[in-house]
Amino acid sequence: MKTFVMKQIGETAWIDKEKPEAGPRDAILRPIAIAPCTSDIHTVYEGGIGERQNLVLGHEAVGEVIEVGSKVEDFRSGDRVIVPAITPDWYNTDIQDNYHQHSNGMLFGFQFANLKDGVFSEYFHVNDADLNLAHLPDEISPEAAVMLTDMVTTGLHGAELADIEFGDSVAVIGIGPVGLMAIAGAKLRGASRLFGAGSREVCAEVASDFGMTDQINYKEVPISEQIDSLTYGKGVDATIIAGGDSDVLTTAVEITKPGGNISNINYFSIGESLPIPRLAWGNGMAHKTIKGGLCPGGRIRMERLANLVTTGRLNPEKLITHHYNKFEDIEEAFKLMKDKPRDLIKPVVTID
Repeated sequence: MKTFVMKQIGETAWIDKEKPEAGPRDAILRPIAIAPCTSDIHTVYEGGIGERQNLVLGHEAVGEVIEVGSKVEDFRSGDRVIVPAITPDWYNTDIQDNYHQHSNGMLFGFQFANLKDGVFSEYFHVNDADLNLAHLPDEISPEAAVMLTDMVTTGLHGAELADIEFGDSVAVIGIGPVGLMAIAGAKLRGASRLFGAGSREVCAEVASDFGMTDQINYKEVPISEQIDSLTYGKGVDATIIAGGDSDVLTTAVEITKPGGNISNINYFSIGESLPIPRLAWGNGMAHKTIKGGLCPGGRIRMERLANLVTTGRLNPEKLITHHYNKFEDIEEAFKLMKDKPRDLIKPVVTID
């Protein structure tokens, strides 16, 4: 089968690989909608997860079931399904006392294009199919559904980690596709004033649609100065980090008021440590809570997110700016994600 791989750090390629086989609880799928992610770019060009050779890339997919194992009960050949980016091993004791994202080890729920081959191939493998797949509702297009697999679940998790309450003021740093979903999640949880830090107008327009009240263009004036002025020196109740380098954590601590929450859903791919400013953190005693988390996966999460779409509470298709319709187009979409032109939010490849 044809696959698009990370050949080594800094290099991608098309190579042939053997078609995967399904274990008793597993499924083999063919992709019908796939999308590259900034995480893929970090993996290839920054070595975010270390050296990998001939690893199939990609973790965002909607697929058609081709084959299932003997113990799979709820899915069969021909079913169209949503495939979460996080597909943990559900049959181990870690699940009973830990976050499922860390089943069998820290971040081990993130298997695609990390611990095993990803979804940018003519066929791909999904473990524990009954618990890691969700049926694609007829009302949701494959393009919209592929946004649920990572962008939506990650962005909404940022709002969950920030523990937003009704009327809270919230700043979202980074308004790419994940940050846009963090804004949508913050609004769904009852945020009042919503600051979005980003400079691209295509993103700012969609951010306003999702609930942003104030755009913070960090290229004009530092974020901390603008938030300080707009909140009369009080800061915000919660900050969600959805982009930026390691210094963004400093900014988040600076703009969050004492007792506030800082949520990180950003992928820090380089460096040995992250900075926390001592004074802005009240010498360590400002009651500012910092949480970071890998997005939830699994079947129930995907079904719940799909419910938001079918009931009209969320429209993830607004994230998609570039459309492709051949499997081979994944290379061009991947390059687009690397180059990040100013008219880009998210590219998607659909496959007949």
